[in-house]
Amino acid sequence: MSSAVRMDTRLNLPVYPLMVLLCAVCALSGTRSAVAASGRSCADTRQVYAEKGYSTGTAPLTQISGEHLRLCPQDYTCCSSQMEETLALQSERDFLKAVEENSQFLLTTFTQRHRRFDEFFRELIDLSEKSMNQMFTKTYGRLFTQNAHVFQELFVELGRYYSGGSVSLSEVLSDFWSRLVERVFSLVNPQYQFSEDYLECVSKHAEQLQPFGDVPRRLRVQVSRAFIAARALSQGLATGRDIVNKATKLTADSECVRGLMRQWYCPLCRGMPSLRPCHSLCLNVMKGCLANQGDLDTEWNNFIDALYQVSEKLEGPFNMELAADSISVKVSEAIMHMQENSVFQGCGSPRPAPGRSKRSPKESGGNRRPFRTYSPEEKPTTAAGTNLDRLVTELKERLRPMRSFWVSLPHTICNDEKMAADVTNEDRCWNGQTRGRYLPDVTGDGLVSQINNPEVEVDIAKPDVRTRQLIMELRVVTNKLRHAQSGQDMDFMDSEEGSGSGDQGERYNDDWPGYGPYSPPYNKPPHNPVSNPAKPPRVREKNGSKWNRNNGHGRVKSATSQLSFSLVPLLSLPFMVTVAPMWR
Repeated sequence: MSSAVRMDTRLNLPVYPLMVLLCAVCALSGTRSAVAASGRSCADTRQVYAEKGYSTGTAPLTQISGEHLRLCPQDYTCCSSQMEETLALQSERDFLKAVEENSQFLLTTFTQRHRRFDEFFRELIDLSEKSMNQMFTKTYGRLFTQNAHVFQELFVELGRYYSGGSVSLSEVLSDFWSRLVERVFSLVNPQYQFSEDYLECVSKHAEQLQPFGDVPRRLRVQVSRAFIAARALSQGLATGRDIVNKATKLTADSECVRGLMRQWYCPLCRGMPSLRPCHSLCLNVMKGCLANQGDLDTEWNNFIDALYQVSEKLEGPFNMELAADSISVKVSEAIMHMQENSVFQGCGSPRPAPGRSKRSPKESGGNRRPFRTYSPEEKPTTAAGTNLDRLVTELKERLRPMRSFWVSLPHTICNDEKMAADVTNEDRCWNGQTRGRYLPDVTGDGLVSQINNPEVEVDIAKPDVRTRQLIMELRVVTNKLRHAQSGQDMDFMDSEEGSGSGDQGERYNDDWPGYGPYSPPYNKPPHNPVSNPAKPPRVREKNGSKWNRNNGHGRVKSATSQLSFSLVPLLSLPFMVTVAPMWR
C-alpha cells in the first residue's frame, strides 16, 4: 500500500477521503439549513401586519436574507425595508399612546378637581355675600340698602383676589373697615354732630382708635388664611394639569425609536409575532426614552406633597367654608362693638347735636325679628352641591398614587402584558436578538443614569430645555403652596402684614368649632393702641380697582353726600341698639 494513503485500522478505510466526505456532508447540511430558513413561511407576520391596516404588497411570503435591515438583527426576516420603516413609525405611535393612556389619570384628576374646587369656592363667595345681604337687610333695613355698595365692593375684590387678580387682601379689608367706620360712626352716636374733618380723622386713626375692637384683625387673619390657601390650591391644580399636558406631549428621537422598534416589532420581522420583549429589555428602552421625564421626579413629589398639605389646611384651621360664612357675623360683631364702646380719643370732643340724645335699647324697636347666627355645632352652608370636607377627602385619595409617577411610568408601561413579557418569564421572551434570557442590568432613573443604557443611546450632556422649564414651574408653584400653608401670599409678601408667620399659632374658638377642649391655647397678643402709629390716608384710583397692588397709600374721604344719611334711617337707629344683645 502506498504511504500517501493512510488507512483507518478500525474501519479499513482511507483517512483523507473520509475527511473530504465529512466536509461535504457538513456543507450540504448547512446549505439545507439555510434553504430551510429562507423557506419558512411568513404567513403569521403578514397577518399581523395586515391587521394593523398595512398593505402586504411588499411583505415576503417566506423569510428572506436580512442584509437590508437597519434596525433589526440582519438574520433571515419576514420584513422588507419598507415594512421595517413602517413598523418603526408604528412603534413610536404605540409608545406615545402608552404614555398618554397611563398619564390620563393625572390629567383627568387635575382637570376635574380644579373645576370642582373652582366652582365650589366661587359659589361659596357668592353665598357669603347673599347671606350678608339677607342678614343686614333684615337687621338694618334702609340703613344697609343705602350703603350696600360698600359691602358689594368688598366681595367683588375678594372674588377678584381668588381669581388671581393683583389684589392685596390686607388692603381690601383695611379699606373696607375705613369706609365702614365713616358710615357707621355717626349713626351709632346720633347725640353728637360730626364735621367732615372729624369723620376723616376717625377714619385715618381707625387702626389706632380701634372703633371695631379686635374684630378687623381677627377677620383679616381668618379670611386671609382661607383665601390664600384656596387660591393657591386652585392655581396649583391648574398648574398640575398644564404640566402633565406639556410633559406627555413628547416626541421620540431616532435612538428611542430604534430601541422601541427592536423590542416590539423585530420579533414580528423574525416570524415570531407572539413573542414579547423581556421585561428588563422593556425597562431599559422605556427609561432611555423617558429619561427627561424621570428628572421631574423630585420636584413633582414636592409639588404633590405641597398640594396635599394645603388641602389639609383647608379642611382644618384655614377652612374656607367657615371663613366665608363668618364675614357677615364678624361685621355685625364689629358694629355692635362700636355701638357699645364709642371712642373719641385722638380727634377731640364732638359737638352735641341739638335736641338729640342716645336712646336706651329698651325704648323701641324690640318688635322686629332678630337675625339668628349659626351655632358653632352647625354645619356651614355648602356650595356647588358638595362640601369642603368631601372635596378635600376625594382630592387626597387621588393625590397619594401620584407620587413618583414619572419614574414609575416605565414600570407601568412594561407591566402591561401587551407591551412586555411577565417578569417571571425570563427565558421565553425576546432579548433583542432572539428568544432567550436578557442579561444586561436595568439602568437607573433620570437623564444622567442613562450613560450606560445598553438599548437607547442618550446624550446626557444635553438636558431637554422644555423639561427644565417644567421643573422651574413646579418649583414656583410648590413655593407658593408652601407659603400658603403659613397663611402667606408670595405675591404680596411685602404688603401682607400679620396674615402669615406672625399669626400662624393663633386660632379663635368661635372661628373653628369642633375642637373643644383639645384646641390649642389661645394666646391673644396684648393690645396697646397708643403704640400703633396712625395709618396714613390712602388715595383711591379714579379708574380700575381701588385695591390694586400698585395703589398709593393715601385715601380721600368720601363725599359729604355719601356720608350723610336721610332722617328716616336715623330714626331706626334704636332698633340697632335693641337687637345688638341678640347677636352676642
